Amino acid sequence: QVRLVASGGDSVHTGGSLRLSCVASGIYTYNTYCLGWYRHKPETGREGLAVIAADGRTIYADSLEGRFTVSRDNAKTTHYLQMNNLKPEDTGMYFCAADKGACTEWLITRPSLFDHEGQGTQVTVSS
Repeated sequence: QVRLVASGGDSVHTGGSLRLSCVASGIYTYNTYCLGWYRHKPETGREGLAVIAADGRTIYADSLEGRFTVSRDNAKTTHYLQMNNLKPEDTGMYFCAADKGACTEWLITRPSLFDHEGQGTQVTVSS
């Protein structure tokens, strides 16, 4: 059974940084999976943020303006989302996800397409 456990969400002020982590279990070919992050905000719904392919190639949502960085550590079956220069509009529930298929922009525009997703971790940014 695939399980993804996200952590690292917190309350910070504008301009702060957070690093989210997602530990996976039950994926025996983890190093071949596309891994990603999306967030859910009540006013806008689900928003894809970033994905990282097995070869380390990354794709980001244009709206992030280079503030977020996705990475992975296959030995630890963990992927991360480093978030810098946080803004109040980044407030939301953040989810990690994994897909056994290719990493494409579809997973950014349609994050519901991920094969697996974890529970959320809340990020709150106050001004």
